[in-house]
Amino acid sequence: MIRAEFLSLLKQRPMLCDGAMGTQLIQRGLKPGDCAESWTLDRPQDLQGIHRAYRQAGAELITTCSFGATATMLARHKLADQLVEINAGAVRVARQGAGEEAIILGDAGPFGDFLEPVGDVTADTALGIFTEQMHALRQAGADGIIIETMSDPHEAALAVRAARLMGDWPVIATFAFQRVADGSFRTMMGATPAAALEAVQREHADVIGANCGTDLTLNDYAQLARELLLVAGDTPVIMQANAGSPHAGVYTPATPEQFAELGRELLAMGIKIVGGCCGTTPAHIAALAKVMPPQA
Repeated sequence: MIRAEFLSLLKQRPMLCDGAMGTQLIQRGLKPGDCAESWTLDRPQDLQGIHRAYRQAGAELITTCSFGATATMLARHKLADQLVEINAGAVRVARQGAGEEAIILGDAGPFGDFLEPVGDVTADTALGIFTEQMHALRQAGADGIIIETMSDPHEAALAVRAARLMGDWPVIATFAFQRVADGSFRTMMGATPAAALEAVQREHADVIGANCGTDLTLNDYAQLARELLLVAGDTPVIMQANAGSPHAGVYTPATPEQFAELGRELLAMGIKIVGGCCGTTPAHIAALAKVMPPQA
């Protein structure tokens, strides 16, 4: 899919993305420390089932199981030599599960280390790491890319730059936020919403926003969305919230109905893509689908 086609769709109406992958895999037996991305080769039918369920729930945008499929992340599981096969498998099983009409977004998370001066990884090295994964996803037929759960604006910008090197396809970039002592939103690396979004806008991300968050309530996600819209300007904004937040150490996820009410609020304020992150299920996405405007 070319950028112009995707952005034209967003101008016509908001779009619905899928929900959590990790928690769905855990329900199917993924153990702590296991490599989720290896399921693209070892347990493709389980992944197909997850993608199929989200598509049947109404999601138009389906994300691949490739969040940790950079060479640096795969090396922790001694799978770096299978990078191309794993990323290609992620695209293949997403397409098989969701069908030809779905828009398949290759999923890319942080590369798993720190850039200079916090760490010892140079910008050129990180760019190469991201480029390797982006190329594998693009060659496998992903319709676009979603770079998500970012904390360091510089790292996110490098990931967007790598995606842009792959040619004319949609590039989405999102950050994970938390509230700090003064009540403001910051990423784990201390970046404000404005600093985070401006970094990926400079690299020409097509859609920008947030996914996930540490101890954020549904109301927090709504407030965060308002702040993102203020700094995004004309760039479309995406919000993929978690299904609630721990309270007094106990996690009680938001119901699909509560999640849909957040979705209704997000759409009313101008968010262009809604979906779910940690703890959301096909039921949450199905509830969101009911508050989406009808397709023409």
